[in-house]
Amino acid sequence: MKFISWNIDSLNAALTSESARALLSRDVIKSIQEHNPDVIAIQETKLSAAGPTKKHTEILKETFSDYEIVWRSSVEPARKGYAGTMFLYKNHLQPEVSYPSIGSPGTMDSEGRMITLEFDEFYITQVYTPNAGDGLKRLEDRQLWDVSYAEYLAELDKNKLVFATGDYNVAHKEIDLAHPNNNRRSAGFTDEERQGFTNLLNKGFTDTFRHINGDVTGVYSWWAQRAKTSKINNSGWRIDYWLVSNRAADKVIKSEMIDSGPRQDHTPILLEVEL
Repeated sequence: MKFISWNIDSLNAALTSESARALLSRDVIKSIQEHNPDVIAIQETKLSAAGPTKKHTEILKETFSDYEIVWRSSVEPARKGYAGTMFLYKNHLQPEVSYPSIGSPGTMDSEGRMITLEFDEFYITQVYTPNAGDGLKRLEDRQLWDVSYAEYLAELDKNKLVFATGDYNVAHKEIDLAHPNNNRRSAGFTDEERQGFTNLLNKGFTDTFRHINGDVTGVYSWWAQRAKTSKINNSGWRIDYWLVSNRAADKVIKSEMIDSGPRQDHTPILLEVEL
């Protein structure tokens, strides 16, 4: 089976805008189509609480005609049009869909950050992990989230194999970002967030990219939009992951980034498994 995950940074913009960035986003969507994955996980949809509009649904159905769509948006008391996740899965698949709440602090459980698909022999779950924020103002809440999320995955893992993906908003090791020494107290590379990810892996999960590719350097999944030359200079971070239950690591055939061309921000990540 083939799975793809992508932080799209606004589904509406990618589907309906005519900006230069939106056109680049649509090129990425075409590349995802060409891979013909069984399941597509999308983060940061930024949709309203009502979800995709009629126009969004029409475009998605035209673009991914043989897929079912499930989504989760930010709802009150959380901010409107914030975060949000979506799954597209081939319509011959019939997973049970759940929208987990993990007892996280503040409004995090209301921000549409998680969806889980349950199949006969495994789960696929996606997450858009909360950012620690400017000035690390949300770091304490983020640490609590990390603990609750790790416990949630561990509970799933007791029942079936787990394939977990998404934007985890953390570069785990120094080789996972271009300039570790300049980012020691930057959101996404604090000791606290890195330890949170270590703790997650220690619950029984494998970082499939490192499992397949070893300590390769210079391969990233995100390049800052604010820095115009970040992609050209490959000044990136690897903050998007496919994780699997340790006992499923030998089922992984491929774990890699999908080339998103000149578009900055996140690039899609691909996982191929033999099930």
